[in-house]
Amino acid sequence: MATTAAVLLLEEARVPAFEAWLLGLRRRIHQHPELAFQEHRTSALVRAELDALGVPYVWPVARTGVVATIAGGGGPGPVFALRADMDALPIQEMVEWEFKSKEDGKMHACGHDAHVAMLLGAARLLQSRKDDLKGKVKLVFQPAEEGHAGGYHVLHEGVLDDVDAIFAVHIDTHLPVGTVGSRPGPFLAGSARFKATITGKGGHAAVPHAAVDPVVVASSTVLSLQQLVAREIDPLQSAVVSVTFLKGGEAFNVIPESVTLGGTFRSMTTQGLFYLKKRIKEVINNMIMRPTGPLAPLQQLVLCFNFL
Repeated sequence: MATTAAVLLLEEARVPAFEAWLLGLRRRIHQHPELAFQEHRTSALVRAELDALGVPYVWPVARTGVVATIAGGGGPGPVFALRADMDALPIQEMVEWEFKSKEDGKMHACGHDAHVAMLLGAARLLQSRKDDLKGKVKLVFQPAEEGHAGGYHVLHEGVLDDVDAIFAVHIDTHLPVGTVGSRPGPFLAGSARFKATITGKGGHAAVPHAAVDPVVVASSTVLSLQQLVAREIDPLQSAVVSVTFLKGGEAFNVIPESVTLGGTFRSMTTQGLFYLKKRIKEVINNMIMRPTGPLAPLQQLVLCFNFL
C-alpha cells in the first residue's frame, strides 16, 4: 500500500499543471535572491503559498524562517520534517536569460530557489493526501544556510523538539534529471570559516628592510595551511582547507601595515573538524612568531584571529 501511495504521488507530481506551477515558483524566487536573514520576500512568498494550500505555519522562526505542519488524519504516528534552505549568495549572475536575478550582486547560485520550490511542491502533494497520513509532517523553510548557522537558530527556538527524523535534499547538476543520489553514513561535510588579520609595520616598497611586511607572512601562511590536508590528514578521510581571500594594500609602491586572509575548512567527521580548527590557529600563530630580516629583534607582528 505504501508503494501504491508513492506511485500516486509521483504521478501527481508529473501532471503538467503541477509542473508549470512548480517551475513558476522557482523562477520567481530565482529572480529575487536574498542573503542570509534577509529572506523577507521569499518568506512572504512561502507564507502566501501555504495560506493558499490551507497549511498552518509558525512565523517568524529564526527571524525570517517558516515552519509549517501537516497533521495526518489517519491516526497517531511519528513526526517527520522536510527541510529547505532559502538564502542566496553574494554573487553577480552573468548569464543572460529571461529569469536571471534582478538583484544586483545577489544570485541563487547554490540552488536554494529550487529547494524552496520543491518543499512547496511537497506541501501541496502531502496536504492533498493528509487524510491518509499517520502522524505529522513539518515543513522547515530555513534561513541563513550560507555560513550563518541558520539551522542552529531554528533548532534553538524549539519548533522541532518533537521531530523524530528530518530529511533534506540538495540538487546536484552533475546528476541526470530525475536521479536521486544517496549512500549510508555521512553524506555532506561539516564546515566552518576562519579569518585572520596580520598586522606588521608598513613602509615604502623601496626600503622593505625598514618595514615589517605582513604580505610575506600572509603568503607563507597560505602555503603552510595547504600542507594540513596533504600531510596531516589520513588520505582515506575527506577534509578540505581553502583560503579564499587575501586583502592587503592598494598602492604599488607601499608595503601595507596589515593583511587579512580567510576561508573555510571542512571535514566529514566532528573530530576532523575540530582538529582542523586547532591546527589552523596553530599554523597562523606559528607563522607570525618567526623572526625574519635584519631587524628581527625589533619586529612585531600582531594577529587578530576569529572562527566564524
